[in-house]
Amino acid sequence: MEAAAQAGNSKFIKMTTEPVGKLVVSLAVPSIMIMLISGLYNMADTYFVGRLGTSAVGAVGIAFPLMAIIQALGFFFGQGSGNYISRELGARRIENASRMAATGLFSGIIFMVFVSAGGLFFLSPLCRALGATDTILPYAEQYIFFILIGGPVMVGSLVINQQLRFQGSAFYAMIGMISGAVINIFLDPLLIYGFDMGVRGAALATIISQSIAFVILLIGCRFKDNIRIHPKNFSPGLANYRDIFRGGIPALLRQSLMSIATIIINHFAGVWGDEAIAAISITNRVCMFAASAMLGFGQGFQPVCGFNYGAKRYDRVKKAFWFCVRLAAGALFVVSIAMAVFAPQIIALFRRDDPEVIRIGTLSLRLQCISIPLSAWVVMNNMMTQTIGKSFEASILAVSRQGLFLIPAIFILTPLLGLLGIQLCMPVADILSFFLAIPISAKILREMK
Repeated sequence: MEAAAQAGNSKFIKMTTEPVGKLVVSLAVPSIMIMLISGLYNMADTYFVGRLGTSAVGAVGIAFPLMAIIQALGFFFGQGSGNYISRELGARRIENASRMAATGLFSGIIFMVFVSAGGLFFLSPLCRALGATDTILPYAEQYIFFILIGGPVMVGSLVINQQLRFQGSAFYAMIGMISGAVINIFLDPLLIYGFDMGVRGAALATIISQSIAFVILLIGCRFKDNIRIHPKNFSPGLANYRDIFRGGIPALLRQSLMSIATIIINHFAGVWGDEAIAAISITNRVCMFAASAMLGFGQGFQPVCGFNYGAKRYDRVKKAFWFCVRLAAGALFVVSIAMAVFAPQIIALFRRDDPEVIRIGTLSLRLQCISIPLSAWVVMNNMMTQTIGKSFEASILAVSRQGLFLIPAIFILTPLLGLLGIQLCMPVADILSFFLAIPISAKILREMK
Protein backbone atom coordinates (compact mmCIF):
# COMPACT_ATOMS: atom_id res chain seq x y z
CA MET A 1 0.00 0.00 0.00
CA GLU A 2 2.99 2.29 0.57
CA ALA A 3 3.97 1.89 -3.09
CA ALA A 4 0.42 2.74 -4.13
CA ALA A 5 0.53 5.87 -1.96
CA GLN A 6 3.81 6.97 -3.56
CA ALA A 7 2.29 6.39 -7.01
CA GLY A 8 -0.73 8.43 -6.04
CA ASN A 9 1.50 11.26 -4.79
CA SER A 10 3.43 11.38 -8.07
CA LYS A 11 0.19 11.66 -10.03
CA PHE A 12 -1.09 14.31 -7.63
CA ILE A 13 2.00 16.47 -8.16
CA LYS A 14 1.83 16.11 -11.94
CA MET A 15 -1.89 16.86 -12.19
CA THR A 16 -1.81 19.89 -9.91
CA THR A 17 1.41 21.60 -11.03
CA GLU A 18 2.04 20.93 -14.73
CA PRO A 19 0.70 23.62 -17.17
CA VAL A 20 -2.92 22.70 -17.91
CA GLY A 21 -2.69 23.14 -21.68
CA LYS A 22 0.27 20.79 -21.96
CA LEU A 23 -1.31 18.38 -19.48
CA VAL A 24 -4.68 18.24 -21.26
CA VAL A 25 -3.03 17.71 -24.64
CA SER A 26 -0.80 14.91 -23.32
CA LEU A 27 -3.88 13.14 -21.91
CA ALA A 28 -6.12 14.03 -24.83
CA VAL A 29 -3.94 12.69 -27.65
CA PRO A 30 -4.34 9.03 -26.57
CA SER A 31 -8.05 9.62 -25.96
CA ILE A 32 -8.45 11.22 -29.39
CA MET A 33 -6.73 8.22 -30.94
CA ILE A 34 -9.10 5.90 -29.08
CA MET A 35 -12.16 7.81 -30.24
CA LEU A 36 -11.00 8.15 -33.84
CA ILE A 37 -10.10 4.48 -34.16
CA SER A 38 -13.33 3.44 -32.42
CA GLY A 39 -15.29 5.70 -34.76
CA LEU A 40 -13.43 4.22 -37.72
CA TYR A 41 -14.28 0.74 -36.50
CA ASN A 42 -17.97 1.68 -36.22
CA MET A 43 -17.92 2.99 -39.77
CA ALA A 44 -16.00 -0.09 -40.95
CA ASP A 45 -18.89 -2.31 -39.85
CA THR A 46 -21.26 -0.15 -41.90
CA TYR A 47 -18.84 -0.03 -44.84
CA PHE A 48 -18.26 -3.78 -45.14
CA VAL A 49 -21.88 -4.70 -44.39
CA GLY A 50 -22.93 -2.13 -46.99
CA ARG A 51 -21.67 -4.46 -49.70
CA LEU A 52 -24.35 -6.95 -48.66
CA GLY A 53 -27.25 -4.62 -49.50
CA THR A 54 -29.42 -1.81 -48.16
CA SER A 55 -31.35 -4.06 -45.76
CA ALA A 56 -28.10 -5.34 -44.25
CA VAL A 57 -26.94 -1.76 -43.64
CA GLY A 58 -30.33 -1.09 -42.09
CA ALA A 59 -29.72 -3.98 -39.68
CA VAL A 60 -26.57 -2.27 -38.39
CA GLY A 61 -28.65 0.87 -37.91
CA ILE A 62 -31.28 -1.13 -36.05
CA ALA A 63 -28.58 -2.53 -33.75
CA PHE A 64 -27.25 0.97 -33.02
CA PRO A 65 -29.68 1.61 -30.11
CA LEU A 66 -28.63 -1.68 -28.50
CA MET A 67 -24.97 -0.74 -28.87
CA ALA A 68 -25.84 2.60 -27.27
CA ILE A 69 -27.38 0.77 -24.30
CA ILE A 70 -24.26 -1.37 -23.90
CA GLN A 71 -22.14 1.79 -24.06
CA ALA A 72 -24.49 3.45 -21.57
CA LEU A 73 -23.87 0.70 -19.02
CA GLY A 74 -20.12 0.77 -19.66
CA PHE A 75 -20.00 4.54 -19.28
CA PHE A 76 -22.29 4.47 -16.25
CA PHE A 77 -20.12 2.07 -14.25
CA GLY A 78 -16.86 3.31 -15.81
CA GLN A 79 -17.39 7.05 -15.48
CA GLY A 80 -19.29 6.67 -12.23
CA SER A 81 -16.38 4.83 -10.63
CA GLY A 82 -13.76 6.81 -12.58
CA ASN A 83 -15.01 10.21 -11.39
CA TYR A 84 -14.79 8.98 -7.82
CA ILE A 85 -11.34 7.47 -8.41
CA SER A 86 -9.90 10.72 -9.80
CA ARG A 87 -11.24 12.77 -6.88
CA GLU A 88 -9.95 10.25 -4.32
CA LEU A 89 -6.52 10.20 -5.96
CA GLY A 90 -6.55 14.01 -5.91
CA ALA A 91 -7.33 13.84 -2.19
CA ARG A 92 -4.66 11.08 -1.79
CA ARG A 93 -7.06 8.37 -0.59
CA ILE A 94 -5.64 5.41 -2.53
CA GLU A 95 -7.48 2.58 -0.72
CA ASN A 96 -10.89 4.06 -1.51
CA ALA A 97 -9.92 4.39 -5.17
CA SER A 98 -8.81 0.73 -5.32
CA ARG A 99 -12.09 -0.54 -3.87
CA MET A 100 -14.10 1.58 -6.27
CA ALA A 101 -12.15 0.29 -9.31
CA ALA A 102 -13.06 -3.34 -8.52
CA THR A 103 -16.64 -2.49 -7.62
CA GLY A 104 -17.26 -0.58 -10.84
CA LEU A 105 -15.84 -3.30 -13.10
CA PHE A 106 -17.50 -6.38 -11.60
CA SER A 107 -20.84 -4.63 -11.08
CA GLY A 108 -20.94 -3.61 -14.76
CA ILE A 109 -20.19 -7.10 -16.02
CA ILE A 110 -22.75 -8.76 -13.74
CA PHE A 111 -25.48 -6.30 -14.69
CA MET A 112 -24.86 -6.80 -18.42
CA VAL A 113 -25.09 -10.59 -18.04
CA PHE A 114 -28.72 -10.21 -16.99
CA VAL A 115 -29.43 -7.73 -19.81
CA SER A 116 -27.96 -10.09 -22.41
CA ALA A 117 -29.91 -13.05 -21.09
CA GLY A 118 -33.18 -11.14 -21.37
CA GLY A 119 -32.34 -9.91 -24.86
CA LEU A 120 -31.47 -13.39 -26.16
CA PHE A 121 -34.70 -14.82 -24.77
CA PHE A 122 -36.78 -12.14 -26.51
CA LEU A 123 -34.56 -11.73 -29.58
CA SER A 124 -37.20 -11.35 -32.30
CA PRO A 125 -39.49 -8.99 -30.31
CA LEU A 126 -36.40 -6.98 -29.37
CA CYS A 127 -35.44 -6.49 -33.03
CA ARG A 128 -38.99 -5.41 -33.85
CA ALA A 129 -38.98 -2.97 -30.95
CA LEU A 130 -35.71 -1.48 -32.21
CA GLY A 131 -37.43 -0.64 -35.50
CA ALA A 132 -36.67 -3.59 -37.81
CA THR A 133 -38.87 -3.89 -40.89
CA ASP A 134 -39.83 -7.27 -42.39
CA THR A 135 -36.91 -7.13 -44.81
CA ILE A 136 -34.38 -5.99 -42.22
CA LEU A 137 -35.50 -8.41 -39.45
CA PRO A 138 -33.50 -11.52 -40.55
CA TYR A 139 -30.27 -9.52 -40.74
CA ALA A 140 -30.97 -7.74 -37.46
CA GLU A 141 -31.54 -11.01 -35.59
CA GLN A 142 -28.25 -12.45 -36.84
CA TYR A 143 -26.28 -9.34 -35.91
CA ILE A 144 -27.86 -8.66 -32.53
CA PHE A 145 -27.59 -12.31 -31.38
CA PHE A 146 -23.79 -12.12 -31.32
CA ILE A 147 -23.72 -8.59 -29.92
CA LEU A 148 -25.75 -9.73 -26.90
CA ILE A 149 -23.44 -12.68 -26.29
CA GLY A 150 -20.44 -10.36 -26.19
CA GLY A 151 -22.22 -7.65 -24.22
CA PRO A 152 -20.64 -8.35 -20.78
CA VAL A 153 -17.11 -8.26 -22.21
CA MET A 154 -17.90 -5.04 -24.10
CA VAL A 155 -19.12 -3.42 -20.88
CA GLY A 156 -16.02 -4.62 -19.04
CA SER A 157 -13.73 -3.09 -21.67
CA LEU A 158 -15.51 0.25 -21.47
CA VAL A 159 -15.38 0.31 -17.65
CA ILE A 160 -11.62 -0.31 -17.49
CA ASN A 161 -11.01 2.16 -20.31
CA GLN A 162 -12.84 4.89 -18.41
CA GLN A 163 -11.12 4.10 -15.12
CA LEU A 164 -7.67 4.26 -16.70
CA ARG A 165 -8.51 7.62 -18.27
CA PHE A 166 -9.67 9.11 -14.99
CA GLN A 167 -6.41 7.99 -13.38
CA GLY A 168 -4.52 9.99 -15.99
CA SER A 169 -3.35 6.80 -17.76
CA ALA A 170 -4.89 7.48 -21.15
CA PHE A 171 -1.94 5.82 -22.91
CA TYR A 172 -2.78 2.38 -21.52
CA ALA A 173 -6.46 2.91 -22.29
CA MET A 174 -5.46 3.83 -25.84
CA ILE A 175 -3.38 0.67 -26.36
CA GLY A 176 -6.25 -1.59 -25.32
CA MET A 177 -9.00 0.10 -27.31
CA ILE A 178 -6.94 0.68 -30.46
CA SER A 179 -5.78 -2.94 -30.47
CA GLY A 180 -9.38 -4.10 -30.35
CA ALA A 181 -10.47 -1.67 -33.06
CA VAL A 182 -7.65 -2.64 -35.45
CA ILE A 183 -8.37 -6.33 -34.97
CA ASN A 184 -12.06 -5.67 -35.63
CA ILE A 185 -11.30 -3.86 -38.89
CA PHE A 186 -9.13 -6.80 -39.99
CA LEU A 187 -11.70 -9.44 -38.99
CA ASP A 188 -14.69 -7.73 -40.62
CA PRO A 189 -13.89 -8.57 -44.27
CA LEU A 190 -12.38 -11.93 -43.27
CA LEU A 191 -15.50 -13.17 -41.50
CA ILE A 192 -18.10 -11.38 -43.65
CA TYR A 193 -16.69 -12.44 -47.03
CA GLY A 194 -13.87 -14.95 -46.43
CA PHE A 195 -15.99 -17.23 -44.24
CA ASP A 196 -19.23 -16.13 -45.92
CA MET A 197 -20.88 -15.27 -42.58
CA GLY A 198 -22.57 -12.05 -43.75
CA VAL A 199 -23.79 -9.74 -40.99
CA ARG A 200 -23.09 -12.46 -38.42
CA GLY A 201 -19.43 -12.11 -39.30
CA ALA A 202 -19.49 -8.38 -38.55
CA ALA A 203 -21.00 -9.01 -35.12
CA LEU A 204 -18.62 -11.89 -34.35
CA ALA A 205 -15.66 -9.69 -35.33
CA THR A 206 -16.87 -7.14 -32.77
CA ILE A 207 -17.06 -9.76 -30.00
CA ILE A 208 -13.61 -11.22 -30.69
CA SER A 209 -11.95 -7.81 -30.89
CA GLN A 210 -13.63 -6.56 -27.72
CA SER A 211 -12.55 -9.69 -25.82
CA ILE A 212 -8.93 -9.12 -26.85
CA ALA A 213 -9.20 -5.45 -25.88
CA PHE A 214 -10.58 -6.45 -22.47
CA VAL A 215 -7.57 -8.67 -21.75
CA ILE A 216 -5.10 -5.98 -22.89
CA LEU A 217 -6.80 -3.36 -20.70
CA LEU A 218 -6.65 -5.66 -17.68
CA ILE A 219 -2.94 -6.10 -18.27
CA GLY A 220 -2.59 -2.32 -18.58
CA CYS A 221 -3.94 -1.94 -15.04
CA ARG A 222 -0.81 -3.70 -13.77
CA PHE A 223 1.67 -1.31 -15.35
CA LYS A 224 3.36 1.71 -13.83
CA ASP A 225 1.28 3.39 -11.10
CA ASN A 226 -2.18 2.31 -12.26
CA ILE A 227 -4.64 0.90 -9.75
CA ARG A 228 -4.70 -2.90 -9.94
CA ILE A 229 -8.13 -4.50 -9.95
CA HIS A 230 -8.50 -7.36 -7.46
CA PRO A 231 -11.72 -9.35 -6.82
CA LYS A 232 -11.01 -9.05 -3.08
CA ASN A 233 -11.60 -5.28 -3.37
CA PHE A 234 -15.10 -5.78 -4.79
CA SER A 235 -17.25 -3.83 -2.32
CA PRO A 236 -20.91 -3.78 -3.42
CA GLY A 237 -22.10 -1.48 -0.68
CA LEU A 238 -24.75 1.21 -0.76
CA ALA A 239 -22.21 4.03 -0.36
CA ASN A 240 -20.16 2.89 -3.34
CA TYR A 241 -23.21 2.49 -5.56
CA ARG A 242 -24.41 5.93 -4.52
CA ASP A 243 -21.10 7.40 -5.69
CA ILE A 244 -21.22 5.41 -8.95
CA PHE A 245 -24.76 6.62 -9.51
CA ARG A 246 -23.84 10.26 -8.91
CA GLY A 247 -20.88 10.15 -11.26
CA GLY A 248 -22.37 7.85 -13.89
CA ILE A 249 -26.02 8.83 -14.18
CA PRO A 250 -25.36 11.65 -16.70
CA ALA A 251 -23.61 9.23 -19.07
CA LEU A 252 -26.33 6.62 -18.54
CA LEU A 253 -29.07 9.13 -19.28
CA ARG A 254 -27.26 10.53 -22.31
CA GLN A 255 -26.59 7.14 -23.92
CA SER A 256 -29.98 5.65 -22.97
CA LEU A 257 -31.86 8.59 -24.43
CA MET A 258 -29.72 8.34 -27.56
CA SER A 259 -30.87 4.74 -27.85
CA ILE A 260 -34.53 5.68 -27.36
CA ALA A 261 -34.28 8.54 -29.85
CA THR A 262 -32.67 6.27 -32.46
CA ILE A 263 -35.41 3.67 -32.00
CA ILE A 264 -38.06 6.35 -32.55
CA ILE A 265 -36.24 7.67 -35.61
CA ASN A 266 -35.96 4.13 -37.03
CA HIS A 267 -39.72 3.64 -36.67
CA PHE A 268 -40.52 7.01 -38.25
CA ALA A 269 -37.95 6.59 -41.04
CA GLY A 270 -39.27 3.10 -41.83
CA VAL A 271 -42.28 4.76 -43.46
CA TRP A 272 -39.91 5.87 -46.25
CA GLY A 273 -38.34 2.41 -46.58
CA ASP A 274 -35.06 0.70 -45.81
CA GLU A 275 -33.24 3.44 -47.75
CA ALA A 276 -34.20 6.08 -45.20
CA ILE A 277 -33.11 3.91 -42.25
CA ALA A 278 -29.81 3.11 -43.96
CA ALA A 279 -29.14 6.77 -44.90
CA ILE A 280 -29.77 8.07 -41.39
CA SER A 281 -27.72 5.23 -39.90
CA ILE A 282 -24.77 6.18 -42.13
CA THR A 283 -25.16 9.86 -41.19
CA ASN A 284 -25.12 9.02 -37.49
CA ARG A 285 -21.94 6.97 -37.83
CA VAL A 286 -20.17 9.70 -39.82
CA CYS A 287 -21.17 12.41 -37.33
CA MET A 288 -20.01 10.29 -34.41
CA PHE A 289 -16.64 9.91 -36.11
CA ALA A 290 -16.45 13.68 -36.67
CA ALA A 291 -17.15 14.33 -33.00
CA SER A 292 -14.44 11.89 -31.86
CA ALA A 293 -11.72 14.54 -31.62
CA MET A 294 -13.94 16.74 -29.46
CA LEU A 295 -14.76 13.84 -27.15
CA GLY A 296 -11.05 13.04 -26.93
CA PHE A 297 -10.28 16.58 -25.75
CA GLY A 298 -13.02 16.23 -23.19
CA GLN A 299 -11.66 12.92 -21.96
CA GLY A 300 -8.23 14.49 -21.62
CA PHE A 301 -9.82 17.28 -19.60
CA GLN A 302 -11.72 15.06 -17.13
CA PRO A 303 -8.79 13.67 -15.08
CA VAL A 304 -7.25 17.15 -14.93
CA CYS A 305 -10.60 18.48 -13.76
CA GLY A 306 -11.13 15.72 -11.20
CA PHE A 307 -7.65 15.90 -9.63
CA ASN A 308 -7.60 19.69 -9.38
CA TYR A 309 -11.17 19.95 -8.14
CA GLY A 310 -10.34 17.39 -5.45
CA ALA A 311 -7.25 19.46 -4.58
CA LYS A 312 -9.36 22.67 -4.58
CA ARG A 313 -7.35 24.18 -7.45
CA TYR A 314 -10.41 25.72 -9.10
CA ASP A 315 -8.32 28.16 -11.12
CA ARG A 316 -6.74 25.24 -12.97
CA VAL A 317 -10.14 23.61 -13.54
CA LYS A 318 -11.47 26.74 -15.26
CA LYS A 319 -8.32 27.32 -17.26
CA ALA A 320 -8.39 23.75 -18.59
CA PHE A 321 -12.11 24.03 -19.37
CA TRP A 322 -11.74 27.12 -21.58
CA PHE A 323 -8.71 25.67 -23.30
CA CYS A 324 -10.72 22.59 -24.31
CA VAL A 325 -13.80 24.55 -25.41
CA ARG A 326 -11.81 26.77 -27.76
CA LEU A 327 -9.76 23.96 -29.25
CA ALA A 328 -12.67 21.53 -29.73
CA ALA A 329 -15.02 24.14 -31.24
CA GLY A 330 -12.37 25.27 -33.71
CA ALA A 331 -11.59 21.73 -34.81
CA LEU A 332 -15.26 20.86 -35.25
CA PHE A 333 -15.87 24.00 -37.29
CA VAL A 334 -13.23 22.97 -39.82
CA VAL A 335 -14.44 19.36 -39.91
CA SER A 336 -18.09 20.34 -40.40
CA ILE A 337 -17.26 22.53 -43.42
CA ALA A 338 -15.32 19.69 -45.04
CA MET A 339 -18.14 17.21 -44.43
CA ALA A 340 -20.78 19.55 -45.84
CA VAL A 341 -18.77 20.08 -49.04
CA PHE A 342 -18.06 16.38 -49.61
CA ALA A 343 -21.32 14.96 -48.19
CA PRO A 344 -22.40 13.07 -51.40
CA GLN A 345 -19.01 11.41 -51.71
CA ILE A 346 -18.97 10.45 -48.02
CA ILE A 347 -22.40 8.79 -48.16
CA ALA A 348 -21.52 7.06 -51.43
CA LEU A 349 -18.59 5.32 -49.72
CA PHE A 350 -21.13 3.13 -47.94
CA ARG A 351 -23.88 2.64 -50.57
CA ARG A 352 -22.63 3.88 -53.95
CA ASP A 353 -25.16 1.70 -55.81
CA ASP A 354 -28.23 3.20 -54.12
CA PRO A 355 -28.93 6.79 -55.28
CA GLU A 356 -31.86 7.15 -52.87
CA VAL A 357 -29.64 6.43 -49.87
CA ILE A 358 -27.11 8.96 -51.19
CA ARG A 359 -29.80 11.60 -51.72
CA ILE A 360 -31.33 11.24 -48.25
CA GLY A 361 -27.97 10.86 -46.53
CA THR A 362 -26.41 13.91 -48.21
CA LEU A 363 -29.08 16.29 -46.98
CA SER A 364 -29.07 14.72 -43.52
CA LEU A 365 -25.31 15.11 -43.20
CA ARG A 366 -25.27 18.71 -44.44
CA LEU A 367 -28.02 19.73 -42.03
CA GLN A 368 -26.18 18.08 -39.16
CA CYS A 369 -22.99 19.98 -40.04
CA ILE A 370 -24.75 23.26 -39.17
CA SER A 371 -24.78 22.46 -35.46
CA ILE A 372 -21.77 20.17 -34.97
CA PRO A 373 -19.41 22.95 -33.69
CA LEU A 374 -21.95 23.92 -31.00
CA SER A 375 -21.71 20.46 -29.43
CA ALA A 376 -18.21 21.30 -28.13
CA TRP A 377 -19.72 23.75 -25.62
CA VAL A 378 -22.42 21.33 -24.46
CA VAL A 379 -20.17 18.29 -24.10
CA MET A 380 -17.36 20.13 -22.28
CA ASN A 381 -19.85 21.56 -19.81
CA ASN A 382 -21.38 18.14 -19.33
CA MET A 383 -17.97 16.58 -18.67
CA MET A 384 -17.00 19.31 -16.20
CA THR A 385 -20.22 19.15 -14.16
CA GLN A 386 -20.12 15.35 -14.17
CA THR A 387 -16.49 15.14 -13.03
CA ILE A 388 -16.82 17.63 -10.16
CA GLY A 389 -19.86 15.79 -8.79
CA LYS A 390 -22.59 18.25 -9.87
CA SER A 391 -24.89 15.38 -10.76
CA PHE A 392 -28.08 17.43 -11.15
CA GLU A 393 -26.58 19.93 -13.58
CA ALA A 394 -24.71 17.18 -15.40
CA SER A 395 -27.90 15.15 -15.74
CA ILE A 396 -29.80 18.13 -17.16
CA LEU A 397 -27.09 18.65 -19.78
CA ALA A 398 -26.91 14.92 -20.48
CA VAL A 399 -30.63 14.61 -21.22
CA SER A 400 -31.00 17.94 -23.01
CA ARG A 401 -30.18 16.89 -26.56
CA GLN A 402 -31.99 13.56 -26.76
CA GLY A 403 -34.60 13.83 -24.02
CA LEU A 404 -35.61 17.48 -23.77
CA PHE A 405 -35.25 18.42 -27.44
CA LEU A 406 -34.58 15.60 -29.94
CA ILE A 407 -37.44 13.26 -29.07
CA PRO A 408 -40.06 16.06 -28.94
CA ALA A 409 -38.66 17.47 -32.21
CA ILE A 410 -39.20 14.11 -33.93
CA PHE A 411 -42.87 14.05 -32.96
CA ILE A 412 -43.39 17.72 -33.87
CA LEU A 413 -41.37 18.12 -37.07
CA THR A 414 -42.02 14.76 -38.76
CA PRO A 415 -45.82 15.18 -39.08
CA LEU A 416 -45.25 18.74 -40.34
CA LEU A 417 -42.34 18.20 -42.75
CA GLY A 418 -42.19 14.46 -43.39
CA LEU A 419 -38.72 12.99 -43.92
CA LEU A 420 -37.21 16.49 -43.82
CA GLY A 421 -38.51 16.77 -40.26
CA ILE A 422 -36.47 13.71 -39.26
CA GLN A 423 -33.41 15.19 -40.92
CA LEU A 424 -33.89 18.54 -39.15
CA CYS A 425 -34.60 17.28 -35.65
CA MET A 426 -30.92 16.59 -34.79
CA PRO A 427 -29.48 20.04 -35.61
CA VAL A 428 -32.50 21.66 -33.92
CA ALA A 429 -31.78 19.64 -30.75
CA ASP A 430 -28.09 20.63 -30.85
CA ILE A 431 -28.88 24.34 -31.12
CA LEU A 432 -31.40 24.28 -28.27
CA SER A 433 -28.98 22.29 -26.06
CA PHE A 434 -26.31 24.93 -26.69
CA PHE A 435 -28.49 27.73 -25.34
CA LEU A 436 -29.57 25.65 -22.33
CA ALA A 437 -25.93 25.02 -21.35
CA ILE A 438 -25.07 28.73 -21.13
CA PRO A 439 -26.79 29.61 -17.81
CA ILE A 440 -25.87 26.26 -16.24
CA SER A 441 -22.17 26.66 -17.00
CA ALA A 442 -22.18 30.34 -15.94
CA LYS A 443 -23.47 29.34 -12.51
CA ILE A 444 -20.89 26.57 -12.04
CA LEU A 445 -17.98 28.75 -13.15
CA ARG A 446 -19.05 31.55 -10.78
CA GLU A 447 -19.01 29.09 -7.87
CA MET A 448 -15.40 28.13 -8.56
CA LYS A 449 -13.80 31.35 -7.34
